[in-house]
Amino acid sequence: MSERLSVAVVGGGVWGRSLASAAARTGCNVLLISRRERDAPEGVRSTKEIAEAARSRIVLLAVPSAHAVAVAAELGPHLNGGHFLVHGVRGLIGDNLRTVSEAVRDEMPVRRLGALGGPVLATELESGLPSMMVVGSRYLELREAVIEAFGSEALRVYPTTDLIGLEWASALTGCLAIAIGYAFGAGLGPGLVAAFTTRAVHEAARVAYAAGGEHATLLDLAGLGDLLAAVGQRDRPEIVLGRCLAEGKSLDEASKAAGERIEAVALLPKLQAWALAKKVDAPILSTIATGLLKGRPSDALVRDLMVAPLAPLS
Repeated sequence: MSERLSVAVVGGGVWGRSLASAAARTGCNVLLISRRERDAPEGVRSTKEIAEAARSRIVLLAVPSAHAVAVAAELGPHLNGGHFLVHGVRGLIGDNLRTVSEAVRDEMPVRRLGALGGPVLATELESGLPSMMVVGSRYLELREAVIEAFGSEALRVYPTTDLIGLEWASALTGCLAIAIGYAFGAGLGPGLVAAFTTRAVHEAARVAYAAGGEHATLLDLAGLGDLLAAVGQRDRPEIVLGRCLAEGKSLDEASKAAGERIEAVALLPKLQAWALAKKVDAPILSTIATGLLKGRPSDALVRDLMVAPLAPLS
């Protein structure tokens, strides 16, 4: 790069640290803002002072959805229209399921917002393994800045203008990955898992379209690609959670085994209610919410997940 881009990552969890590492590898000037007392990744400076985010062009939120609005309110007084605000949050906010970009926009003067998604795992990103992810935004200059900041030989970043679809895709695939983990734990064969995955993506596309996103986004890297990656990412937290549930562990035990907070656990009941209110056919998501997370017998769940969802694909 002719001039080093500056990136501030807000959130010192596994995902935030992996994103900071990826930006540092491209030569960016990277600041990690976290309340935790931990060593920063190589090439990254750390601080507890959220006001220091103002010095960076790209400000990246990597906090749980439950804290995104509060953190945005803290950031708001320090940012202006010259900043790019990007988030890497898989959740949706509130019972009305606002996207993170919609919710944080009310808390700050920044208007050029975007989101990250796609088939990338935090551990792969942090270790520098070849990966792909998607940046979504209406603003070309934001998409180009994120590609420049994170793109490398080890990380390919694809752009999309469908921000809403990308945010819903990230949330929905997190939910559906739990069911894939459950299928592994229940000992189902790869053919049946593939059939389920295909139908699940089409269901997710219906839901995202009803929310204002584009069908095509769910059938691309942010949706289908992310879910296909989940099939091979056996240490992905949602997969671990689902597998543990299939093995008879309680939700609390499975969550502890997953090793980090999983947005989908709190999101699934809200998604079920939202789909019902919007009259969107979402039998797979409903089965995960009412059965899988509540400990229904394995045989009944497998029947519901793999046989019952017979709605048209289109």
